[in-house]
Amino acid sequence: MPSRKEILGYLYGLEAHGIKPGLKRIRKLLRALGDPQKEFPSIHVAGTNGKGSTCAFLFSVLKEAGFSTGLYTSPHLERFNERIRTSAGLISDRDVVRTALRVREAAEEAGQEASFFEFTTAMAFEYFRMRAIEVAVVETGMGGRWDATNVLSPLVSVITTVGLDHMEYLGDDIASIAREKAGIIKKGAPLITGVAKGTALKVLMAAAKEKRSRVRRLGKDFTFTRTPGSRLFDYSGASMALEGLSIGLIGAHQYSNGR
Repeated sequence: MPSRKEILGYLYGLEAHGIKPGLKRIRKLLRALGDPQKEFPSIHVAGTNGKGSTCAFLFSVLKEAGFSTGLYTSPHLERFNERIRTSAGLISDRDVVRTALRVREAAEEAGQEASFFEFTTAMAFEYFRMRAIEVAVVETGMGGRWDATNVLSPLVSVITTVGLDHMEYLGDDIASIAREKAGIIKKGAPLITGVAKGTALKVLMAAAKEKRSRVRRLGKDFTFTRTPGSRLFDYSGASMALEGLSIGLIGAHQYSNGR
């Protein structure tokens, strides 16, 4: 069996293929694996800022509630293993190798040349199936509509914020970028968003209406209030109100992410 170092060398070598927006390749690869993404419910998170923190909060809440939970995020800070984790912890080096070999075999069987992100997305979904998780929290890599993660049929979609990011791929104005991120909205699945006003909100609301997706908006359907002089905050939503909450991440912006 190849070593972790050899497998990571193979994976990073896929970066030479560059970024390839589109879903045809990832769908073909996942079909060769038996469509592991259909074996677990998911929460799909996109946004210009805050999506990583929001994923971390969701993962923590679900884990503490007793669910066997998977988390897929990118990029990693120190180790590749940080991208894929479950309630039990980061994917092990042994499982990085095992899962990568399974995906590589499927890619060869399908005659599919995957990009780095497509390959690692397939790894995450296959690993979650192997671990029989109860729910996955999945962060988009870039945009939404043509992102490799957008093969999911999530329980709920989350779009944290919309700003000018990855303009070479997503468009050169807010409306274009919002349309790309709105691509994760699925028919009948609720949308939760921190976008409160402006062109981006109009685009998201139109997309949600087309998909018959019920929208929950920060500042309208749920709010938070910080306690002066402390790190505590109160939450108020349609079905509950909670007081004296705290978050583990540092920064004033995290209160909005933690909503």
